[in-house]
Amino acid sequence: MENTFENKTLLIEATDQVRVEFYKKTYTHVAGGILLFVLFEYLLLQSSMVVEFMLSMTQGWRWLVMLGGFMLITNYAESTVLKTADRNIQYMAYALYVFAQAIIFVPLLYIAIMYTGGPELIQQAAIVTLGLFVGISAIVFITKKDFSFLKAGLTVGFFIAIGLIIAGALFGFDLGLWFSVAMCLLAGGSILYQTSNMINKYGTEDYVPASLGLFASLMLLFWYVLQIFMSRD
Repeated sequence: MENTFENKTLLIEATDQVRVEFYKKTYTHVAGGILLFVLFEYLLLQSSMVVEFMLSMTQGWRWLVMLGGFMLITNYAESTVLKTADRNIQYMAYALYVFAQAIIFVPLLYIAIMYTGGPELIQQAAIVTLGLFVGISAIVFITKKDFSFLKAGLTVGFFIAIGLIIAGALFGFDLGLWFSVAMCLLAGGSILYQTSNMINKYGTEDYVPASLGLFASLMLLFWYVLQIFMSRD
């Protein structure tokens, strides 16, 4: 996700104080997205109708429809926060994206809770995910390298992953543990790329677009870390 605003002051050209404030705002918004996700997820899981509907949508072409809708919302949210300077509209797009994440996570989290005896597995996966997120992000801040070169590889990787997911849904085969491991690596690369973008590409007022990109990569990592944890049982 790259910024399209013109005549902006790039963060990399700003003073140390401005950069620190930007980072605080960005990661506060990422944390806010996580809290909103937890709230949405809690409310959705209380509704048996929502849970049953989402479970019914996990098979074959129905899951592809769900993924297609999720990708459309993702594209809309990302383009909206980049193309408008209206903060209220940016927040609405961010909240819509968080809600879409909560919807798509319903069947995975429900299965994790019901079939593993409680939320402990989810908590463990969340802790590991946050630890990896912090560690990977720290690489960019410590090395001060520009990881924008990862874009091409990430694009190819995501297209391959989408192709495998479509094939798995249509022909009914399980992608397995190693696919989840590969997707964790892809998510880690996405975190590197988004963090590098935040430092080198965004303007000083672009903390909402930056936080959405980081939140998206974090949730992708969480999805597949949880899949790996569930595969142990």
